[in-house]
Amino acid sequence: MKLKKLKAVALLLGVSLIVGCGTKEKSKENLGQDEKILVYGSNDYTSINPAIYEHGEINSLIFTGLTAHDKENKIVPALAESWDFDKETNIYTFNLRDDVKWHDSEKFKAEDVKFTLETIMNPDNASEIASNYEDITSIEVVDDTTIKIALKAPNVAMLDYLTVGILPKHLLENKDIITDEFNKKPIGTGPFKLEKWDTGQSITLVKNPDYFKKDPSIDKVIFKIVNDSKAKVIQLKSGELDLAQVTPKDIATFEKDNDFNVNIMNTADYRGIMYNFNAPLFKENRELSNALSYAIDRQAIVDSVLLGHGKVAYSPLQMGAYNNSDIEKFDYNKEKAKSELEKSGWKIGADGIYEKNKTKLSFEITCSEGDQVRVDMASVAAQQLKEIGVDAKVVVKAKIDWENQDSNLIGWGSPFDPDDHTYKVFGSMQGSNFNAYSNSNVDELLKGARETDVDEDRVKYYKKFQEEMVKDMPYTFFAYIDAIYVGKSTVKGITPETVLGHHGVGIFWNVEDWEIE
Repeated sequence: MKLKKLKAVALLLGVSLIVGCGTKEKSKENLGQDEKILVYGSNDYTSINPAIYEHGEINSLIFTGLTAHDKENKIVPALAESWDFDKETNIYTFNLRDDVKWHDSEKFKAEDVKFTLETIMNPDNASEIASNYEDITSIEVVDDTTIKIALKAPNVAMLDYLTVGILPKHLLENKDIITDEFNKKPIGTGPFKLEKWDTGQSITLVKNPDYFKKDPSIDKVIFKIVNDSKAKVIQLKSGELDLAQVTPKDIATFEKDNDFNVNIMNTADYRGIMYNFNAPLFKENRELSNALSYAIDRQAIVDSVLLGHGKVAYSPLQMGAYNNSDIEKFDYNKEKAKSELEKSGWKIGADGIYEKNKTKLSFEITCSEGDQVRVDMASVAAQQLKEIGVDAKVVVKAKIDWENQDSNLIGWGSPFDPDDHTYKVFGSMQGSNFNAYSNSNVDELLKGARETDVDEDRVKYYKKFQEEMVKDMPYTFFAYIDAIYVGKSTVKGITPETVLGHHGVGIFWNVEDWEIE
């Protein structure tokens, strides 16, 4: 009897030692020994709905659009097998696949497309992407696999915008799209479907065996919520994460470690100071955005913060074929910045800070919590502004009050059509115009560019847009940034040559082809 007790104690000690070793091994065993699981370090989500909320790397895993982007960001078929465009009527006719099922096994139909687009276009829903679709005049369901979308004018960007994930009408019709539980329990047609959402901790997706393209090799993708960039590095090293986006300063931690691959990927993602023209300082002194742009040493920011993993930016279209390289670039010139300020009536006060009509040239640069790169950029910019007599303070907040902040370390960008993140960002009263920027000349040029399908004319419109923009700057552009993804060397399928978009989104474009060795 005594011998049996000793054996039992020894067994328990052995089990305790095994459980105490390696957090990753423990988690993998709990999740299923034979499963291929990818744990991705993600920022948090409160809702998942591609028709309402623009941002979300997770959208491309759960949902599918009529169209998609390939490795070179060219438009390819997805839910739509093919399409035609009638130039006389400005009508797209889409022929849809008839072999697609929703994650709940219901059949995908043309009515779902109509429902999704009308949901986006409904002003009551306040969709962040509504302005992308305002050229649509009518949507006609011909039959279950055919739909016609009429435009008021040619808009070649529409095929890009139809990559948006389509929603299931049978689950959302007559529901409040903003508050419905669907946003926490999304159902799509994508390669992965929701299994579990542990709020603030993780979102677990399992592969969709009915996916119309192919059966994904990876069984589960877990979006582990890790908002802090430093924590992502720690968890990559400990084995808790398989893949995460890190900062340039973190590259050295991984580049000589054979257990990891460091993918430095080009993006069209830019950073800069967005001046809020709702704020009295900038509303009453519109000259400030141009004058202060001369005070920022962009190359110093690229070198010190990005460690060279980026490019100096001067336009939202700099990375595309529509860039106008002849515009004013606001090259670093402290004396020019001072001269422009003084020309507008600003004078250095006794404390070394410019003032005008008893108003100090003092403002906050707000940064989102958890993005150390933006905080570092803002800190360098604030120091450079201080050198010319501007009191700029960096403030980090968990939630951004767009209307009431002074300025923001903003980020936008898209590798796709030039209409994307220009019309809705710089157009007056558009959905992503967060700083009350309004310029009638810019509005007309962006409208003209989106409503022509003649590329030569589009080039002229966009070049002229950039010429008008620099006369009345909405932002001080800093840099285009590279996206740096660190992953275990066992993760295969990432295409480092693909140019990514805002927030480095796009890495999962071919997730169904990924392997874990």
